[in-house]
Amino acid sequence: MQMVNATGERTITDLSIDELRAIDTNEKRTVTTHGIIHNVRDMGDFAFVIIRKIGGLVQCVYTMQDTEEERRILSEENSVRVTGELRAEERAVNGFEIAVENIELLSEPKEELPLSVSKRKLNIALENEIEIRPVTLRNEQRRNVFKLQEGIVRGFRRYLEDNGFTEIFSPKIIAAGAEGGANIFKLDYFGKKAFLAQSPQTYKQTLIPVYERVFEIAPVFRAEKHDTARHLNEYVSVDFEMGFINSFYDVINMETGMIKYCFDYLRENYALVLKKLNCELPVFDTIPCVKFRDAKEMVAKKYSRKIKDPYDLEPEEERLIGELFKEDYNSDFVFVTHYPVKKRPFYAMDDPEDPKYTLSFDLLFRGMEITTGGQRIHDYDEQVKKMIFKGLYPEDFESYLMLHKYGVPPHGGLGMGLERLVMKLLDEKNIRSTSMFPRDTTRLNP
Repeated sequence: MQMVNATGERTITDLSIDELRAIDTNEKRTVTTHGIIHNVRDMGDFAFVIIRKIGGLVQCVYTMQDTEEERRILSEENSVRVTGELRAEERAVNGFEIAVENIELLSEPKEELPLSVSKRKLNIALENEIEIRPVTLRNEQRRNVFKLQEGIVRGFRRYLEDNGFTEIFSPKIIAAGAEGGANIFKLDYFGKKAFLAQSPQTYKQTLIPVYERVFEIAPVFRAEKHDTARHLNEYVSVDFEMGFINSFYDVINMETGMIKYCFDYLRENYALVLKKLNCELPVFDTIPCVKFRDAKEMVAKKYSRKIKDPYDLEPEEERLIGELFKEDYNSDFVFVTHYPVKKRPFYAMDDPEDPKYTLSFDLLFRGMEITTGGQRIHDYDEQVKKMIFKGLYPEDFESYLMLHKYGVPPHGGLGMGLERLVMKLLDEKNIRSTSMFPRDTTRLNP
């Protein structure tokens, strides 16, 4: 928005950081912007007033008057509107600063913060940080973690839309669990038995004959009583499903392209966030694949480790597989394929060449599983048979089985844990660091 004041000088009001950055500082301009006072550095005759706003921090220079009203206004976490001359300053984070001519107080906190959020690192235990997350998220580093998360979601969404996927929004209160098992939250739904969705799996598949390719980025819920650094009871799942596939390798190739596109998107649009987080994104064109059985044998041989669980990968095995493929193939990623039937859900298609295994995969990133996917059963009789084999009752899945009864093409898809991906990108030690308001076995607040 542009206005002309009484002297004829053009004034630009309430500009964003991008708009301020675009102005030629060689041309004298009076600008107005707003934000929250993040930090005040008193230099005697003047002060650096750093305000926090959309897009980051803006440096302002204020000539001190040493009055009580001034001290009240120049307090951290006050919301203000600042007017002044925009000028170049290479040492400032955005390459400019505002020489303050007027500062208007819009609101002020009732109490001081329990800690300083303007420090680079909070130096506070994670559990204590989470307890006051509404405050600690104001710290620039913590805020940037979730800006990175935002950028990842934007990159994924753009890639999927460009590849013909339709975004969907499936119910989170459901009549039957998609994954089976006991790790499902039960609800009383007006006197009926209901559950919180473990995934959008059945709805993704149901919409294959409608849209052919669909995706959803939304919370899912797992009632797992795990108290580990890698588990949450509510997390954001990046899901997609695609029809008319020739094999589950079509799904693998789609995910490879999605991640590669996303990382390129982050480099182009989130360079400052990546720099501030000291986050180096992997560069790759392809991702190696290894069969589940072979991966376990490779780790057992290289690290002189006995195979304890023949049906699944232990966290330590995942870590060692990641280490092996980084050392031998220079890859941060590896697809582990053909998991045993025993450890895959009822909709996973069996491998016709060896029915003890499935046409499924996990994607490991730096030694941790972040994605599970594969080809789904599309034949009605085969799906009913698999449900019964898994101890499920087909009558509980009548609406889902309409998919198979009335026809669906060969299809497959995946689900990715967003918080785990961010956790490994930033080399965080606990997934709660990359969940904005984490839900685990003990936490319902904030």
